[in-house]
Amino acid sequence: MAADALFKKAGIIRCYGREDLISVASVFMKPELKGKNIAIITHAGGPAVMLTDSLSNGGLKVPEIKGKEAEKLKEELFPGSSVANPIDFLATGTAEQLGTIIDYCNNDFDEIDAMVVIFGTPGLTEIYDVYKILDDKIKAGGKPIFPVLPSTLTAKNEVEYFVNLDNTFFPDEVTLGNALSRVYGKNNNIYEDDSEHVKIDKQGIRKIIEESENGYLLPEKIQILLDAAGIPRAKEITLSGLDELNEAANIVGFPLVMKVVGPVHKSDVGGVKLNISTLEEANSEFQRMMQIQDATAVLLQPMLSGIEIFAGLKREDKFGHLVLFGLGGIFIEVFKDVRTVLSPVSFEEAKSEIKELKSYKIIQGVRGQEGVNEDEFSKVVQKLSILAKIAPEIAEMDINPLLGSADKVIAVDARIRIEK
Repeated sequence: MAADALFKKAGIIRCYGREDLISVASVFMKPELKGKNIAIITHAGGPAVMLTDSLSNGGLKVPEIKGKEAEKLKEELFPGSSVANPIDFLATGTAEQLGTIIDYCNNDFDEIDAMVVIFGTPGLTEIYDVYKILDDKIKAGGKPIFPVLPSTLTAKNEVEYFVNLDNTFFPDEVTLGNALSRVYGKNNNIYEDDSEHVKIDKQGIRKIIEESENGYLLPEKIQILLDAAGIPRAKEITLSGLDELNEAANIVGFPLVMKVVGPVHKSDVGGVKLNISTLEEANSEFQRMMQIQDATAVLLQPMLSGIEIFAGLKREDKFGHLVLFGLGGIFIEVFKDVRTVLSPVSFEEAKSEIKELKSYKIIQGVRGQEGVNEDEFSKVVQKLSILAKIAPEIAEMDINPLLGSADKVIAVDARIRIEK
């Protein structure tokens, strides 16, 4: 997990086998892609569909080609050909037609940034002429061309001829699509640290850290630390005596939430009670919670609503801090849908990573349910990254849950462990 986050931060493409390594390396041997729009040129529809799916899933685009120039190209191909993209010039397509299509993509289709040419043998004739045209067009320059030559057995001699002309090729269109996506797709951006523009109380953070011993911070210190970091939190009061309950409940307001202070995993020991609506119920819950092992106090918070998300920090030796975030509450353990990014994390990087969560549709809002304000969620992630820089003594930190709604994100519960 830490290595993946480090590689991504450094712009390193991690490979998981020899074939994977060769595919990615072969992409790097081609001219650099200047955009994300790919034209697929083929004489077989099935592979083009699979490649389109692979590219689209990886953040690259196969845009529709249309207009006057597209109609002119279509007139130069056999009837039944399609130029919409994928450009399918049929199994009977000729080497000359392939060259014409590449010329149009280079010179007339401004929206196209690169081409993938899928051409195996129809099994009727030798295809040296096709591969020679392909070689000529690659060496003539222009937009990058990625050849997919799937007929490595039936066209073995022609493929060897193409390679001996100092070319590389891909035997499988999906392997190429995955490699292209990993090099140029949606997850390859490198973001600049923008922490200087975020207002955070550095002195307040350092004061709490320096005053604290190793171990978990007390709730009141966590509150001060969150405030200093600019992370919105729920109004809360911690009390250790029953005589304080009436005043505290009136300040927080009903309905309220009560949580035991002391045990690390509150839910596991019955230390969380939601939607308390009367003083009598609050009195009963206070007495019950103070009987829980290791209980030192009880925390009162207003009953808030929203989607449970979470964000946190984890310090890794030799790597620094990892910032983790995703869907919160019990769903962390159920779905294990967590993004892990090496600090520092900019606002734009956080926003991009949130979109990569498998649960992103829930965060967006689904079936009429209110979603989470992604900007506010991103700000919390960014501020955690800055907090890690100011207070490297934080060994681990969890804000779980954060409650997210359409207009705000609020920290409801947090734990922070210091290790100096």
